[in-house]
Amino acid sequence: MYFEHSEKTKELQAKVKAFMEEYVIPNEHKYEEELNEIGRWEISPIMEELKAKAKKEGLWNFFLPKSEYGEGMTNVEYAPLCEIMGRSLIGPEVFNCNAPDTGNMETLLHYGNQEQKDKWLVPLLNGEIRSCFTMTEPNVASSDATNIQSRIEREGDHYVINGRKWWITNGGDKRTKILIFMGKTDPTAARHEQQSMVLVPMDTPGVTVKRTLSVFGYDHGPTGHTEIIFENVRVPVSNILVGEGKGFAIAQGRLGPGRVHHCMRAIGAAERALELMCKRVNERVTFGKKLAEQGVIQEWIAKSRIEIDQARLLTLQAAYKMDKEGNKAARKEIAMIKVAVPEVALNVIDRAIQAFGAGGISEDFPLASHWANSRTLRLVDGPDEVHRRDIARLELKQYS
Repeated sequence: MYFEHSEKTKELQAKVKAFMEEYVIPNEHKYEEELNEIGRWEISPIMEELKAKAKKEGLWNFFLPKSEYGEGMTNVEYAPLCEIMGRSLIGPEVFNCNAPDTGNMETLLHYGNQEQKDKWLVPLLNGEIRSCFTMTEPNVASSDATNIQSRIEREGDHYVINGRKWWITNGGDKRTKILIFMGKTDPTAARHEQQSMVLVPMDTPGVTVKRTLSVFGYDHGPTGHTEIIFENVRVPVSNILVGEGKGFAIAQGRLGPGRVHHCMRAIGAAERALELMCKRVNERVTFGKKLAEQGVIQEWIAKSRIEIDQARLLTLQAAYKMDKEGNKAARKEIAMIKVAVPEVALNVIDRAIQAFGAGGISEDFPLASHWANSRTLRLVDGPDEVHRRDIARLELKQYS
């Protein structure tokens, strides 16, 4: 692996870091204050202002692979930018690099036809609309995507969709106009060829947002996470992605880069937590000396630095292998970071919370919200246990 970042990446790192420090992080509290004042599900004026400024400065859509829609970046080039944006929970959206829109845009880019790209990809790239990815279901263990029960049944020139989905990010956002629905078109086909993906406009009759779901008490408005009911939803057959039976394969192609993005953002959150902890312990005095002089605190800081750097290198290794050999070849490395990085982020953030005392669990500092987000990552895109199983199987395969 080549460890030095490209000149392109270094230049963008400096620009994004400067933008984050000057505009994004100083406006975190204002963003929350605006939502509390105008309504949690309304659009924040400061967010739209920041997005317009970032777009004007060319700090936009970094994640996109090289195509007719942009120059694009490799996974290794994009990863360090993800880390910088991940220092703030509102950071990714400012640069139009927020999940699930990034994954949906890449899905449309790789698997959508020209009509689908013109209608949905272009507005997403422009930041004009938002999108959802609907896979997880409340009545089955969705960590195994083949368990999905929702149906996509063909009737003439239309598909009729029925099902119940939950934890659908962006489902509560007024700007969300399109969703990618994953369901079964043929329950009798081979296990990994039963599922398909279909594009469903949010305003299609039969699509009902039943409720919003909180994450450790956070509503994450105005995007939110929702439960959505699909009752006899009819869409044209032309709305399918690639073809029937390709849903599982599309999902696997979609998740690889997304897991790297999640992990690098988590590393950014951990770095910010370590930075806040170091500043805090240099300011606070207990039992006659600064917290920074206490041996246990120094141990926390040392452990945190070691863990963060290990996690970063492991993630960059996965990104490098994806770039050189493809997502499938990097399957083990992707699974490894998905287990290791959220655990590191949680460890570091938890130590920072302990160093802050009561302030650490308050809204005055970003630690509690970052902790909740990092804990969720142990479930997002597959729980730790599934990834550990895959890692063990791939490792054992070498000796069988």
